[in-house]
Amino acid sequence: MDWNEGRERQAAPRRKRRSSLAAYGWVAASLMLLFVLGACSSSQTVFHTGGSGEESISTARVPWDYRIVEGTVGDLIGGDMTVLPDNELLPNDGNYATGDKIWTLQFMDAELTTDENQRNNIRLSSWQTIKSYKDEKSAQEDLTNLKVIVKTDVELVGVYATTHKNETRRFAVIELPTGNRIKQPIDEKRYAAMEKEKTVDVVLEEVHDFADYDLAYAKFRGWAE
Repeated sequence: MDWNEGRERQAAPRRKRRSSLAAYGWVAASLMLLFVLGACSSSQTVFHTGGSGEESISTARVPWDYRIVEGTVGDLIGGDMTVLPDNELLPNDGNYATGDKIWTLQFMDAELTTDENQRNNIRLSSWQTIKSYKDEKSAQEDLTNLKVIVKTDVELVGVYATTHKNETRRFAVIELPTGNRIKQPIDEKRYAAMEKEKTVDVVLEEVHDFADYDLAYAKFRGWAE
């Protein structure tokens, strides 16, 4: 896939969203420090948004998710087309005809607010259609590059157990490369293994921005065995 060509072709319908990205871009840059994935042999990276501790609340907009949706070309309007069933307007870059079956790539971003305790409040946007494809295979190839699974080690803040009505539950708290801390339930065996550890291996999903690939957000996807 030619990313430069893809960005150029999609610049027109996404100019509004890109201008908003420029507005918050330097704010997000102050929150995001480059984090090297030591567990990977490649140069894949995620971003660190940990604050200095002096900031009480910080906000950034990050890429959150993508999906592929099957649709049908509706009316042709100049160089644009409507896509059914939602009647969305997109550039007719593939020279489609009314009634053609196509696949579209949809994007969701998120407003991430981090408090002084590094807990996040996430507000998701609606899905936005950003590109069309003649076949599903081409769409899947783009999706593979935009959502990347990596394995790395992260800081283990600690483990703890709670007991209620004779039932014990165990949790691990980890700090992701994005700076936010999350709590995950664990079993007794993993609790014992993690109890004295400082780091732990995890699986992360890097979600990259379609128009600015260097802008990415990492999400926890499980423990690396």
